[in-house]
Amino acid sequence: MKLPNFIQGRWIAHEGEGLPQYDAVTGALLGTCGSEGIDYAAVFAYGREQGGRQLRRMTFHERGLMLKKLAMHLHGLRKQYYPLSYRTGATKSDSWVDIDGGIGTLFAYASLRRQFADLPFHIDGDMVKTSKEGTFVAQHIMVPRQGVAVHINAFNFPVWGMLEKISVNLLAGMPAVVKASEVTSYLTQAVVADIVKSGILPEGALQLICGGGTGILDAVESQDVVTFTGSASTGKMLKSWPSITEHAVPFNMEADSLNAAILGADAVPGSPLFDLFVREVQREITSKAGQKCTAIRRVIVPEAMLDAVQEALAARLDRVIIGDPNEGQVEMGSLVSQAQVAEVQHSLGQLQQASEVVYSRSISDLVAADPEKGAFFAPVVLMNRDPFGKTATHDIEAFGPVCTLIPYREAAEAAAIVRLGKGSLVSTLATADPQIARDYVMEAAAYHGRIHLLNEQSARESTGHGSPLPLLLHGGPGRAGGGSELGGVRGVKHYLQTTAIQADPGMLTAVTGIYQYGAPYLRSPVHPFRKHFEELQIGETWITHKHTVTETDIVNFANMTGDHFYAHTDETALEGTLFEKRVAHGYFVLSKAAGLFVDPAKGPVLLNYGLDSCRFTKPVYPGMTIGVRFTVREKIAQEKRDENDIKKGIVKFLVDVYDQSGETVAIATILTMVKMLNQDDN
Repeated sequence: MKLPNFIQGRWIAHEGEGLPQYDAVTGALLGTCGSEGIDYAAVFAYGREQGGRQLRRMTFHERGLMLKKLAMHLHGLRKQYYPLSYRTGATKSDSWVDIDGGIGTLFAYASLRRQFADLPFHIDGDMVKTSKEGTFVAQHIMVPRQGVAVHINAFNFPVWGMLEKISVNLLAGMPAVVKASEVTSYLTQAVVADIVKSGILPEGALQLICGGGTGILDAVESQDVVTFTGSASTGKMLKSWPSITEHAVPFNMEADSLNAAILGADAVPGSPLFDLFVREVQREITSKAGQKCTAIRRVIVPEAMLDAVQEALAARLDRVIIGDPNEGQVEMGSLVSQAQVAEVQHSLGQLQQASEVVYSRSISDLVAADPEKGAFFAPVVLMNRDPFGKTATHDIEAFGPVCTLIPYREAAEAAAIVRLGKGSLVSTLATADPQIARDYVMEAAAYHGRIHLLNEQSARESTGHGSPLPLLLHGGPGRAGGGSELGGVRGVKHYLQTTAIQADPGMLTAVTGIYQYGAPYLRSPVHPFRKHFEELQIGETWITHKHTVTETDIVNFANMTGDHFYAHTDETALEGTLFEKRVAHGYFVLSKAAGLFVDPAKGPVLLNYGLDSCRFTKPVYPGMTIGVRFTVREKIAQEKRDENDIKKGIVKFLVDVYDQSGETVAIATILTMVKMLNQDDN
């Protein structure tokens, strides 16, 4: 069977013989894949024009809801991907991480829509005042890049590897061209086929290359983004590709790294923490048969505990059931291919020049599998007693179920050994001692994208050493590639171009769709609390009546709240302070402002939703008169929770409290939930 590519809106079979794809467990030929004859310039142009144009027209909220719909669709189909996943050598738990984990990432990024304005672009930070009178100001905005996101993925996570990347670029408003690994692209293709069939994504938003992808980078241009997951050596080669350097194309590399697990000196043999550590190491050796970019490769333990760790780890590895993932009791499957077996064997041979094998086992006792046909590789543990003299351990990675035990004498030495890896995605430190944890973080954080501190308090809910989470950074410095994926909003910004817009506040308001302080007001004779969501306009302002603050106000507020801070209640204690006399509470000023701007009668406003920001900029003394300029700053439509919910949105109001001279004394942004006028879903 020829595995087709999905390009330019069509499924197209590859030309020529293609590359064979095998069942990793049985060795059976599944079919072929290929990418010969593909015009990548045309593929990218199609994505930029068709997918990019439609995605950029959508707001962050619309794109987020699109991701949510896609996640729900795939969640309903997820069980049908498991049999295919087993053919890659992945167990049921491995497949859960890949399939359900990938779909979970879609859900996570769908929920991030709430951290962006309901606009096609992102407002980055506050307005910058660049002139004395405030008539010439600036605002940074971040807009979707007008290219394609080219994702070159590894073989080990055919589903998660794709979904975790497209979750981010689609939310940002960029289309994707996914180059799946030719070894496992049959699983990626099955998921993409269901995505295409659903019609949820705009045309051109997602294209798939199932073959080798030779020449794919030759067609990239300055507005494109390239991401790569795989070996550090391949990543370095691609990062220096002529078209990447010539067009200054952003290149994000997430490379395999020599991740470490460190046993704290307080985690003595026989303690629960010691057992947690050994269990974590065993899990990372056998999960995905060690074929994870986050897998533990170096196990660094106090010298006095070396033998105890070796014995405990060997005992746990002896109990691991290896075989066909279709069998429910199997805990570790095969490597992805016979070629990968040869690669791991070669790397293991290099590692043995610096280390001795202290644990290995036969694969003759596989469950329902033939070791001669499948790509099976049993766990191996090495020992390097001279980590500073024999450095191959810190340079060579066997991308399989292989790790090396390393002794250390003191905590500083443990961190120094970790740093010999020249940059890692993650390390785990097992300790219950805060000082050990703090010292390690300070010494090792610069060399990591993530540090996992393991103890009894966190273990019950810990997602573990090897689990990149959608809202946390996935990447690392140096050998790990120097890039970053995921990380919540941080990841989305990778696909956006930051631009500073300079203008007067009124023009900035018109361009950004968010009221900028100093812009002209839109006056209305109708109080904004009498208007429905659709009727409110950005910049619409209500000027309230005024109130003169008295000492009685201050005393009553202090008695009501219990806030008797000296500046409000003891005028004799003000010498040497910033205050001239007794000062009104900041929260009295804000509370009184609410009394001034609120229209009390029942209307479209459903509730006060909270505060986005609040600053008290000038003291308010008895005798001063305050008023409020109450302005519609931003509007965010909300989706209905269920069919019984009403249609509504969040309106952010700028509360500008000013004194008798017109000078601002307090400024805040409040959120209100406002009913929509049109309750018809159609």
